[in-house]
Amino acid sequence: MTETLHIQLNKIAASRLDSVDFNTLSFGHVFSDHMFVADYTEGEWKQFHIMPYGDLPFSPAMSALHYGQAIFEGMKAYRQKNGQVAVFRPEKNLERLNISAERMCMPTVPKDVFMQGLAQLINIDRQWVPSGEGQSMYIRPMMFATDAFLGVHASSSYKFIILTGPVGAYYSKSLKVKVELHYSRADEGGVGYAKTAGNYARALYPTKLAEQEGFDQLIWTDSKEHAYIEEAGTANVLFVIDNVLVTPSTRDTILDGISRHTILDLARSWAMQVEERRVSVDEIIGAVKKGNLQEAFAAGTAATIAPISEIGYKGELYTLPDSKMRVFSNKALQVLNNIRYGLIPDPFGWNYLV
Repeated sequence: MTETLHIQLNKIAASRLDSVDFNTLSFGHVFSDHMFVADYTEGEWKQFHIMPYGDLPFSPAMSALHYGQAIFEGMKAYRQKNGQVAVFRPEKNLERLNISAERMCMPTVPKDVFMQGLAQLINIDRQWVPSGEGQSMYIRPMMFATDAFLGVHASSSYKFIILTGPVGAYYSKSLKVKVELHYSRADEGGVGYAKTAGNYARALYPTKLAEQEGFDQLIWTDSKEHAYIEEAGTANVLFVIDNVLVTPSTRDTILDGISRHTILDLARSWAMQVEERRVSVDEIIGAVKKGNLQEAFAAGTAATIAPISEIGYKGELYTLPDSKMRVFSNKALQVLNNIRYGLIPDPFGWNYLV
């Protein structure tokens, strides 16, 4: 039987809810009233708090700032039609968080700490879960090293925090992406499969260069040959070729996305043929030229399902079929939204009601 945690509650004096315009939500800029905080010291998690969202004091010698022990997750909660609040597949995020923690030589987070902290935090700030079309509460669990010591070794102390905030859509249009043939997001034997902060820092400069060329995001390729597709910017990438759903198989250079898993589960439940394998750039460009590439889209918690409309490769720009006419990704997005918002039954048990 799971033990009930003693979580100390320090509520905000006055909510900031009335100061937020829910009609103009921008992604990642608005935060709810409270956050969940736990500390790891002396070999165990302790000091569980829900406190007002705000700045934290830290030492300039804090290990995470110097040696990069920092990981995070991305999740969403949805306001359902009956008023209930549901978090989408939180156990999968906990599983991946702990995979990242092990790779980064950090302590894993026990299920009771993660789930009880999450549930109590959302319960306290449930009025922050928006009800507008396409809106949700974004949830950011994170962990970072806190030892104040300048030395290259794993920290002995850590802080685990859960932040939340109401959001609208991450992408508001179809994506124009560039196949990256010089820079790499991840290398074999590295930490590409972990959701660690350094992976995103590494991607910033090549993404900036692509944006200066008019692209919205990158399609990353393998670091050895730049011949095989890995991810699409901040999400996994999937294709429909001759009515077959094709996506790069996960490996230590690719994040094992929960949205990716969800979409593959949906496709298989509809008896659609699914292929998880290495996908070459030449195969995708060839399919575009032959007219066999019916759909291409990015899939992630923030992006949900974001259609790709144009692919830039070796100075050429390839236009894909109209996103409004795409059968599979539009159906998948509609069904996922209907499940998340409680408009239809959840046969997979994906919603965790708070």
